[in-house]
Amino acid sequence: MDQDEIFIGASRKTDDSYQQPENLLLKYGNRHGLVTGATGTGKTVTLQVLAEGFSNAGVPVFCADIKGDLSGVAMMGTPQDYLLKRAEAVKLDPYEFQEFPVIFWDLFGEQGHPIRATVSEMGPLLLSRLMNLTDAQEGIINIAFRIADDEGLLLLDMKDLQALLANIAERAGEIGARYGNVTKASVGAIQRSLLILEQQGGNHFFGEPALTISDIMRTTRDGRGAINVLAADKLMMNPRLYATFLLWLLSELFEQLPEVGDPDRPKLVFFFDEAHLLFDEAPKILVDRVEQVVRLIRSKGVGVYFVTQNPLDIPETVLAQLGNRVQHALRAYTPREQKAVKTAAETFRPNPDFNCATAITQLGVGEALVSMLEAKAVPAMVQRTLIRPPSGRVGPITPQERQQVMSISPVAGQYDKTVDRESAFEMLQKRAQKGAEAEDRAAERDAQQPGGRTRWTLPDFDNPPPVDQGRSDGATQQPAPRQRAPAQPRPSNRQSVTEAAIKSVVRSVGSSLGREIVRGILGGLKKGF
Repeated sequence: MDQDEIFIGASRKTDDSYQQPENLLLKYGNRHGLVTGATGTGKTVTLQVLAEGFSNAGVPVFCADIKGDLSGVAMMGTPQDYLLKRAEAVKLDPYEFQEFPVIFWDLFGEQGHPIRATVSEMGPLLLSRLMNLTDAQEGIINIAFRIADDEGLLLLDMKDLQALLANIAERAGEIGARYGNVTKASVGAIQRSLLILEQQGGNHFFGEPALTISDIMRTTRDGRGAINVLAADKLMMNPRLYATFLLWLLSELFEQLPEVGDPDRPKLVFFFDEAHLLFDEAPKILVDRVEQVVRLIRSKGVGVYFVTQNPLDIPETVLAQLGNRVQHALRAYTPREQKAVKTAAETFRPNPDFNCATAITQLGVGEALVSMLEAKAVPAMVQRTLIRPPSGRVGPITPQERQQVMSISPVAGQYDKTVDRESAFEMLQKRAQKGAEAEDRAAERDAQQPGGRTRWTLPDFDNPPPVDQGRSDGATQQPAPRQRAPAQPRPSNRQSVTEAAIKSVVRSVGSSLGREIVRGILGGLKKGF
């Protein structure tokens, strides 16, 4: 194997032998790639072979371990008959076993070092995607992030966002006049989505210390790149969180890494297993974001390799950006599967020696149709290839072996303990406390000032005031005589019998006819007097 390329396997030139080596040129490793095939056809082994090749070339790798099988790359492989036969068939001589520098990660902190991001780093778009919010609710999330920026509120973990949303609901009128309409019903719906996300383990992901990108781009003293393995078996129970996290990581790489143009080898290679989860029910704006990141991150020196069962799982706009391709066997029992076979065959540069669509349905386990970029980044003619055996262990490692690898990890102890510094939650609590204290002081001032607010109290019927039952000497205590105020002349309120009768009639009559009758009576009385 040349140091400028990765040996993938040997292509078949006759019916019974594999002679021509198939390699991936490192200088085109950042032109992205695709590994597809039905379950059990060898995708995971192909992923492991590529990861080992990049690591030996000094390129760090980040990949998700869906079933735990990829963890074996941390341990040295053992000679087995089927591996030795495969190495002999592809003319891999010498076939050496080795263990690779692996860093285990886990969003839940159980099978690897905890990996976290802050709410601010996630951003409103990915957060809305994660909670599956409507357009109106996404608008409120955008308002929340804008308010956090304007008021200097740090959004680090989930309780920060929950506290800010509660504050927005209380100030809905004030905020609506400045930023746009905010309804308490929409805020309540977002809070319920946050509660569901928290129950699914989202609170483990949001917080500090947040992942430092340089920690997944480490190399060893002997020049090999670290293989970062994300334990995703439990994470797959919440596929939306899984897809959103990996897309966030891609976005962070795109924003933080400098432009390097076309390096002689990638700075980092990113394997996105079960890639269809990223695009399932994804809104167009999110698909456009993925396409933009994939298209532009190449110049940052990052290669992205999508691993999925069906090439139809990847949107055409993204599929067009993937230059290095490995296609394992597909079955064509249903119309959709037949369409997938046709699509996969049409994406390869044709080979006159065989029919590509027919070959896809006839590939054995460990075989694949391979087309890598060759000189001047031109896709090579597709070849029917037998994938080489990996050098690390094939299959999962034991929990004890995992703990041993984690104990000597270069990031051991760096992310294990959560840091909870002052952020939006604490700031809003202090603000509310100061407001309550100010109201209490204002109420006390009003009570002390003459003419201030009158405080009404209800009588305590359960505890009436004591009643004096009499003096001890037997004498009855008489109430003190009331002192009368000096008499003042009062105007006479007496009215004659006639006036009283007239007023009674007036009060009892409400209609216009009654008023006319009263006027007649009054007129007659005046003439009589």
